[in-house]
Amino acid sequence: MKRSFRHDKRSQLNTLKRVLKRVARYRLLIALSLAFASVSVAGSLYIPVLTGKAVDNVLGPGQVDFSGLIHVLIIMGITVLLSSLFQWLMNICNNHIAFSVVKDIRKEAFAKIQSLPLSYIDSNSHGDMVSRVIADADQFSDGLLMGFTQLFTSAMTILGTLIFMLTINPWITLAVVFVTPLSFFVASFIAKRTYSMFTVQSKQRGQLTSLINEMIGNEKTVLAFDHMNDALQEFDGINSELESSSLKALFFSSLTNPCTRFVNSIVYALVGVTGALAAIKGMLTVGRLVSFLSYANQYTKPFNEISGVVTELQNAIACASRLLALIDEPSQSADPETPLLCSGDTGTKKVEFRDVCFSYNKNRPLIENFNLTARPGTRTAIVGPTGCGKTTLINLLMRFYDTDSGKILIEDNDTKKMKRDDLRSLFGMVLQDTWLKNGTVRENIAMGKPDASDEEIINAAKLSHADSFIRRLENGYDTILTGNGDTLSAGQKQLLCISRLMLALPPMLILDEATSSIDTRTEMKIQDAFAKMMEGRTSFIVAHRLSTIKNADNIIVMKDGHIMEQGTHTELLSKNGFYSVLYNSQFL
Repeated sequence: MKRSFRHDKRSQLNTLKRVLKRVARYRLLIALSLAFASVSVAGSLYIPVLTGKAVDNVLGPGQVDFSGLIHVLIIMGITVLLSSLFQWLMNICNNHIAFSVVKDIRKEAFAKIQSLPLSYIDSNSHGDMVSRVIADADQFSDGLLMGFTQLFTSAMTILGTLIFMLTINPWITLAVVFVTPLSFFVASFIAKRTYSMFTVQSKQRGQLTSLINEMIGNEKTVLAFDHMNDALQEFDGINSELESSSLKALFFSSLTNPCTRFVNSIVYALVGVTGALAAIKGMLTVGRLVSFLSYANQYTKPFNEISGVVTELQNAIACASRLLALIDEPSQSADPETPLLCSGDTGTKKVEFRDVCFSYNKNRPLIENFNLTARPGTRTAIVGPTGCGKTTLINLLMRFYDTDSGKILIEDNDTKKMKRDDLRSLFGMVLQDTWLKNGTVRENIAMGKPDASDEEIINAAKLSHADSFIRRLENGYDTILTGNGDTLSAGQKQLLCISRLMLALPPMLILDEATSSIDTRTEMKIQDAFAKMMEGRTSFIVAHRLSTIKNADNIIVMKDGHIMEQGTHTELLSKNGFYSVLYNSQFL
């Protein structure tokens, strides 16, 4: 328990240091905020002095110094206006600091997501990452804003009231200062125990966001398999845990304010009693006693505010810690400083896998000592049962994952010595899993060639046989797609992805179940277009429907990460081996 507490404290201090480094980028605004806060606090602290003078101008019935009273009231009005103005300016500076810091850290987090290895993205909850960048960042900004708005003014108010009280009566001031540390002790005692609670709350909020994201993104599957009740039970479980942790965190954090108020009431009563005795003995005027009581109230009030700020900062730091943990995740391996350049000319690429080993889980090997050579301009088909490593080869070829050992060569150049952008620009991909961005149909097709003309886009759509259904949409090529094109069928989305490939026409092609969602008649037409497009281009085709790869120059038959057979369609059938069994099983 003690070790956990010490670890939380170190983690909290480390997070706070890193946050302050980011805050320090806005030194000028911080200096302005402090200056405005000083003027605002000075004005608010001067008002009790004026109040005391106003009281002393009222000596008794018929003994009112109206000229002096009016003069004091005018000065008081001007002071209030100036204090309010500078407080408004201070708030503007604080808002800018807080939201700028959160903008910076959110930008860092999003940039980190773009540079994370695909292995991290695949193995972590997407909803939790979304929760960190959005919900945790919002909580962090709220705590940071409250900290800037109240910590500055509270600290200056405490210091200012002490100075003013010392000028009125040093002995009563010392009595006040003697009792004050109780507030710090109470606030510190509670704050230390709320940080871990807010951390748990933040994690559970991420789990809930992840579940909601998963259920909404796969709603059709949930409905189709009648998973609603199970989803509701899982949601209720996480939601109840979040409720419990939130109530616990808020309950303990809310103890701070009433506890410090109790201490502050003791301080106020102490000032009232000792001040009254001093006034009776003639050591204080009634007006100065009124001023002192006002200062005593102002002196204790910031401690309540600081206790509230400390609570919010605990939540903010817990959220910042999750954001910074994401930022601290190791990025994918850097590109070489002097990368190899590979020519982008069509049809000149030889691809070779040389003794490649790879596994997602180091304890469960998948691909071992894999060797393959794809000659320039040839079509290599990769077939085999589910889980044999077909798509993994594509991921390795594109460097979405790096090999554990061995090399992948393009034109005898090791792909690890090339920049990823250069490598991936050599390939065009159409996958079974489609992805469409929020934007028009035109923008989705032109993703791989943003400067393409309308004529080129339409020609690409015609080649993929997507033009006819696009023209039937409400606004044709200007129809806006949202939510990964949920208004389109799976086949239509795949046709748009094929259109992208037809438009970009890179030197090498990767077709991973590229026509799995398309009807047989349209598929036959697209296969003809693919055949023309693949002429002179090194191509890799992953297919379960073996009828689509009859014309491949080389067919690789895989099982459990190894090549079982390879050859042309005719050669493999004549062997009556594993390929023959796979092929014939589709036509029995």
